[in-house]
Amino acid sequence: MIWGLICINQNNVHLITLSFILFLVLFFIPAVSAASGEVPEKILDNPWDHSPITVYINNKSVPLHYSPTYYEQIEKALEYWENGGNGDLDYTPVFEIVDSEEADIRIRWVENLESIEGAPSGVAGYAKPEISGNRFVEVDIVLEVGNYQGKAWRQYGDSTMLSISKHELGHALGLGHSNSPRDIMYPEHEMGDNVNPILLSKYGGLLRAAFFLGLAVILFLGVSWQYSRRKRKKLEDEYFK
Repeated sequence: MIWGLICINQNNVHLITLSFILFLVLFFIPAVSAASGEVPEKILDNPWDHSPITVYINNKSVPLHYSPTYYEQIEKALEYWENGGNGDLDYTPVFEIVDSEEADIRIRWVENLESIEGAPSGVAGYAKPEISGNRFVEVDIVLEVGNYQGKAWRQYGDSTMLSISKHELGHALGLGHSNSPRDIMYPEHEMGDNVNPILLSKYGGLLRAAFFLGLAVILFLGVSWQYSRRKRKKLEDEYFK
């Protein structure tokens, strides 16, 4: 079985919000009683029979729009789960990043899952475990670096990549999907950042310099205006009294 995550286009957020409110109105009473006994979905309770769990992050064969900052997001996602994650694991995972494709978990990126892997529209990543008995033998995680909004390409920012990575690693640790929109294992994610990490890494220093230069110009103009105002008032007081 393949477990994936769908990214929601920001343009659809208002429609989704209205639909969700209508859903609450229509199903509020039965939803409350059902939620009281809700148990998080799991693939396996303790899928790995050893520790540490080795992880191979393929940052060599990468797509055109891959950003080197994505590797850091994987590291942060691993740390997130080592520190307890969303609290639904019955064990504490320990990871070891290795430079070998024989690792327990293999992570790679593609340009777009829909066009390259044939995934349904909107799927941003998936985890595919190989299971033997009640244990994982290995897990392949595939993440896309962006998606299309109509005909326009949209690069995923670092915060979106971090959320996708946390979600798919959760599957690799045995967790299924959650019914809570605030849970990292909820099967949909609203994209919240528009910053292209490739442009940021290339021109971040220049943008920061431009920002501080602009700030300095604004401060200079402000000080000059105050000085001119005081000087004019002094002249007015001197000649028109």
